[in-house]
Amino acid sequence: QVQLRESGGGLVQAGGSLRLSCAASGRTFSSYAVGWFRQAPGKERQFVAAVRSDGESLYYSDSVSGRFFLSRSNAENTVDLQMNRLKPEDTAVYYCAAGRAYPAAYIEGYDYWGQGTQVTISS
Repeated sequence: QVQLRESGGGLVQAGGSLRLSCAASGRTFSSYAVGWFRQAPGKERQFVAAVRSDGESLYYSDSVSGRFFLSRSNAENTVDLQMNRLKPEDTAVYYCAAGRAYPAAYIEGYDYWGQGTQVTISS
C-alpha cells in the first residue's frame, strides 16, 4: 500500500512559478513510477508528467514540456513538480499517482492517488 499527499498549490499570477510536492508513505514507494495529472472544472483528468521508479527517466506532456520539471527523492519518498511560466490554462486540481507502468499517460496505469491540490493562475 502507498498513501500519497500533495501540497504546494495556491494562487499565482500568469508567468509565475509554483512547486508542488507529492509525499508518499509505504516502504515500497521506490518501486513505483509516479505521475502527475490535473483536472480543470468540467474537463477530464489530464496527464501532466511522470517519473520512473528510479528517478532516471522523465516523461512530459506536450502542454508542459519545457515549463514543468520533475524531481524525485526515494530517500525522502517525495516527487516534486516545479511549474514555471504558468498560464491561466494551467489552472486545475493537480493529483499525484503511483503505479507500476512507465511511461503511463493514462489514468488506468496508476493504482494509488492523492487527494489533489488546487492550482489557480490569474491572468
